[in-house]
Order: sequence, then structure tokens, then C-alpha cells
Amino acid sequence: MNRGHLSQLAVLAAVARNGGFRDAAKELGIAPSAVSHAVSALEAGLGVRLLARSTRSVAPTEAGAQLLERLRPALLEIDLALEAAVASRDVPAGNLRLTVPRTAAHTVLAPKLGAFTVAFPEIVLEIVIEDRFSDVVEGGFDAGIRLGESLQRDMIAVRIGPSMRGAAVAAPSYFEGRPRPERPQDLSAHRCIRFRFSSGVIYRWEFEKAGVVVEPPVEGPLILGEDHLIAQAAIDGAGIAFVFEDYVRDALADGRLVRVLEDWCPPFDGFHLYYPSRRQMRPALRAFIDFFRVASSE
Repeated sequence: MNRGHLSQLAVLAAVARNGGFRDAAKELGIAPSAVSHAVSALEAGLGVRLLARSTRSVAPTEAGAQLLERLRPALLEIDLALEAAVASRDVPAGNLRLTVPRTAAHTVLAPKLGAFTVAFPEIVLEIVIEDRFSDVVEGGFDAGIRLGESLQRDMIAVRIGPSMRGAAVAAPSYFEGRPRPERPQDLSAHRCIRFRFSSGVIYRWEFEKAGVVVEPPVEGPLILGEDHLIAQAAIDGAGIAFVFEDYVRDALADGRLVRVLEDWCPPFDGFHLYYPSRRQMRPALRAFIDFFRVASSE
């Protein structure tokens, strides 16, 4: 093997993972021109086009995709070997990249991130916020965080957050002259504040009682993509919101919001960290799991 190809292959994988030369350069800490030169030199050396380039995007060609598919396990093994060498110092270190939904970032990670960086100063933690479910291998992540009910079966999952609960809430002023809903079906007569995921899908409200699940159709004056905005709109009297309880706990306690349909909102398993079962555990990932699993039980 031409040993010069090894670094070029790593650059190629970074370009494919990031979808462009500039973002790959940021990840690798080198100039975009160096990234372009490395890929061009690799293509010239192999005599085959590996990336299809346009003014807007960069994507692997068929030959490039096949090469990357076979290359990925080898690059992973190299990373693991380097991590193992670092771990021999008995100090978790290295990069740790996670895909995390916004709610988990706010409710599970944010309160403990400062303490984590103090406890493990040699770990570089990158949190990528995205609500869609991501393939951690394809996306170049070490692990992801999602609700336990949405995880794939071939993933190892570790619970890192407490049980959660939804809350249907509105300002007391909203119910002046309006009856409070007693069943989820009653929401059709109310102004509801809805949530749209970054994927474009509008969240369907789901309630459960005695094993009966109800997804009532809801309509309303606002569709928002941020839970804090939804909670504030409810406080301001815009309508009924359905959010995680943690976002409105203080407003419920001080009376700015009141709760409805509470008996239709049972608790459910909270967030889990997931990673591929075939992947050897990185020391940095083990440190993250141990830290947040312990922290979530406090």
C-alpha cells in the first residue's frame, strides 16, 4: 500500500462525512485547499473519480461510495488503536461526538456539561443538535441520545435521564369563558400551540390512560419549532400547549400556567444514549456514560 494514501483516505472520509471541503477542513484543522489537494492527489494516484463536485455540493461517486464503505471499519480500528494508546495513561481523552435532540440537550445535558468538562478536561465533547433520528455510524458520531422508545434494536442503549412526562397546559386567562378539556377529544374545540420538527413533520399529540392511546387532531394559531417558545406563548394566553413537564415546572408552581388532562399524561422512560453493538467502547464514551448515568439518579 502507498503509505501516502492513508492520510488522503482519512481526508476523503472527512469530506464525505461533512458533505464538503470547508466543513471537512474545520474538522481536520487544516486549510480547505489542503483538503482539496489531498483528494485530488488520491484520485490521480488511483486513476478514478471518487467525489462528484458541483457548485453547491460534494458527494461520493459510485466508486467513492464503495471505497468508503470498505474503508470505514479500517479507519475506525485506527481511531480505536489511537484511543487505546491514549487510554493507557488512565486518563480518558480524545474527541467525543454526539447527536442529540434539543430537548435532551436542554433537560439532561445542559445542567451537567460544566461539571463534565471539569471532571474530564482532556475530552473534547461536541454536541450536534438535531431532532431527526441519525445513523451514528453514517454520521460519524460516537453515539446518540434519543428517547428509549425510538431506538433501533441493533443498538446498545444506556439510560442516562430520569423518567419524563408530558404536560398539557394553558394560562388561567385562556380558560376565562372556555370550558377546560376533560378528554383529549375535547381539544378539537380549543386553540392549540403545535410543534414542528426540523424534518418538517408536525408533532401529533399523544395521550394515554389505562392502556388506551389517543391522538386527537388539534389546530391552533401557532406552529413553533422550539419548546421554550411554545411554553412562553402558552403563558401569554395564546392557547393550550403540550410540552415536556420540565419546561413548565416553574410556571405551574407559580400559577402562570394551569394543567389539564393530567390523568392522560403518564410518565415514560427518559432519554437513552445509544451506540452500535459492534463498536468497541471508547474510553471517552465510557467516561461520559458513567458520569451522566450516575448524575441522572441524583
